[in-house]
Amino acid sequence: MTNPAGNPSVVLRSLRAATLALSVILTLIIVTTHAAQAQTFTVLHTFTGGEDGGLSGHGLTMDRGGNLLGIASEGGYHGGSDCATYGCGTAFKLSRKGSGWIFNTLYTFQGGNDGDEPSGEVLGPDGSLYGTTSDGGGLGQCGTRDGRRLSCGIVFKLSPAPTACKTALCPWTETILYRFTGAGDGGSPFGQPVFDQAGAIYDTTQLGGNNGCSGYFCGTVFNLTPSGSGWAETALYAFTGYSDGYWPVSGVTFDQNGNLYGTTEEGGQSYYGTVFQLAQDGDGWTKRFLYQFDGTESGGNPAGKLLLDRSGNLYGTTWSGGSGCGTVYELTPSGGSWVFSVLYSFPGNVGSCGPMNGVIMDAAGNLYGTTERTGAFQNGVVFKLTPTASGWTYSSLHDFTGGSDGAGPAALIMDANGNLYGEASIGAGEGCNGIGCGVIFEITP
Repeated sequence: MTNPAGNPSVVLRSLRAATLALSVILTLIIVTTHAAQAQTFTVLHTFTGGEDGGLSGHGLTMDRGGNLLGIASEGGYHGGSDCATYGCGTAFKLSRKGSGWIFNTLYTFQGGNDGDEPSGEVLGPDGSLYGTTSDGGGLGQCGTRDGRRLSCGIVFKLSPAPTACKTALCPWTETILYRFTGAGDGGSPFGQPVFDQAGAIYDTTQLGGNNGCSGYFCGTVFNLTPSGSGWAETALYAFTGYSDGYWPVSGVTFDQNGNLYGTTEEGGQSYYGTVFQLAQDGDGWTKRFLYQFDGTESGGNPAGKLLLDRSGNLYGTTWSGGSGCGTVYELTPSGGSWVFSVLYSFPGNVGSCGPMNGVIMDAAGNLYGTTERTGAFQNGVVFKLTPTASGWTYSSLHDFTGGSDGAGPAALIMDANGNLYGEASIGAGEGCNGIGCGVIFEITP
């Protein structure tokens, strides 16, 4: 269990943070292909830790044209007190061209009021990229790093150029929607934003809210609603720490009735995290525990976004507990309560080694996800869970070696043809302080 009195900058900066700042279009070269379980693994881009950055590990999003968009938490601009050491991060796009891909940087963060260390993104209904940074923005103090104060982050919008680019460069324009103060409004957002049908944005902050976590704030669920020419922020729920849970790092998931579901990585009765529901009650929101982890067979420390299937069942992951390296679990509604079951438990005993992200589901009901440090080489895997009459069958689609294929894979997405896309947050070289800068990969059935 993480000590809540620890420095929150540990939470703000993970090995899955990303970097990227290439301002010219590059044709991606396929550098490695590996067949496993009748799947083809292909590296689409290898980060170098230079202008193209590295440590990209917050997951990808896909537009209607099948292009991949993402963010990089480090790299890009290296200047000023905020960005001199790591770089402030970038947003990027991979576009299909024939049998290959084209890489382009959409925006390079400058730090300060502009934001630093982007931490989550989603493609909005208007074709713009919406996201958050866990640092920067210039307001409040949400921890320290390398002796400097961390600001409390922003919510941003990146808009494409209004006309077609006439050169190889095609930068997008940033609009800051909200700057966090670290007080009652929250601080250091880290999850993936989500839109409701009315166009409001919902997400979570790691910090801020109530001063109840041994001197550090405990996190919030918030929304941003369009208001005149700007946006208005509301903290829908502020966690109080300990038994209430704290550090909701994975954003929230909507059901068809407008209820919100999420997790806290820490806290609860045993301090190993919780699954919660927020239901709208008049003018406010009522929080309800669906499950509280104890770090044993059920798992501990849920950190990935929840998946809701068409039947109303929730699926999630923990990175500890179970057989040593976490679990994949299901919560099924039943008579006004929820039934918890473990679908798979990952063996191992190397600390935070299990799935740090949620799972996705294909049309046949199979689940796909990643682990941080399990597998044949202890560098993480892409796995598949197949439902059978007697339970769920586990198979590895790729075991990361830490070589040219990277290590520490992040969240997955799937296209209409069943191809999987993701990022390995580290590995593939000696850059990025010696841990390797990571890759973007595709797994094709």
